[in-house]
Amino acid sequence: MAPPPTRGTFKFDKYQLVMMALRESGLPVTEHAPEACPREWLEAVHCPDYVEEVFTASVPREKERRIGFPVTPHIAQRVRHTNGGTWLAAHLAMRYGYAANSAAGSHHALHDTGAGYCVFNDLAVTANRLLAQRAANRVLIVDCDVHQGDGTASLTAGRDDVFTLSFHAEKNFPVRKARSSLDIDLADGTDDDAYLQALADHLPSVIAQFRPDIVLYQAGVDPHANDKLGRLALSDEGLIARDRYVLDQARRSDLPLASALGGGYGADQREVAARHARSMLAMAFPEIEPAALVEATALFTRA
Repeated sequence: MAPPPTRGTFKFDKYQLVMMALRESGLPVTEHAPEACPREWLEAVHCPDYVEEVFTASVPREKERRIGFPVTPHIAQRVRHTNGGTWLAAHLAMRYGYAANSAAGSHHALHDTGAGYCVFNDLAVTANRLLAQRAANRVLIVDCDVHQGDGTASLTAGRDDVFTLSFHAEKNFPVRKARSSLDIDLADGTDDDAYLQALADHLPSVIAQFRPDIVLYQAGVDPHANDKLGRLALSDEGLIARDRYVLDQARRSDLPLASALGGGYGADQREVAARHARSMLAMAFPEIEPAALVEATALFTRA
């Protein structure tokens, strides 16, 4: 954990709370500590000048405003490790079927700047490295954050070996959307049934036609009805059903699935952390009934 910056609106304490919720769930979770992402991997996706600004904690104020917080030396080290976490999750998923990064999902970061609480784009960095090392020939990035994965779409635009599929609230951030391989714009107030139908209408056909070797999943929990920055209306059970549907579609095609945390916002950080933990546990333990998962993490929120 990096000490939080003194400026900015983003609340970093949710990440520690997510780990606490996972540990207190009573389920047998195995933890792995990632190494820092090598500089050259970041520079293969991001502008080297911007990478230098982050590494030296000299990001200009206008870029820090786009990010939402100042990039301190501690934050610079943190984002290197969170990017390493998605890379590690991808490799663990290829070994075990599923693995999760309990941070990152930083899908707004662009070529020469961060944005929307994102510094480096771990999804694009991991996809690029998997392909460069020939660990995969095609990478599918499924983004279910309430906000469009504009950075990921921009950084992978024009590639025929990366497919970006984004399910997001049509009228939410960013105002100016990028163009994903396929964008599914959802109306305000979309509920569990409508959301799951949208997934069923598009995800199986994308997998069948694109034939990826791995799925990177941005599992933001901000489509929840009570999220501070969301405009959708998914319930706890709806988020579980969403995550398990993505997992099931990957498994039907014998594909490894690596998830990253993504967005989730609210005044009660323990409640937000519980949603994130429940998302990971839902995919790691698909045999457990949704009600039991909700109860296991609800105990954490009442602590």
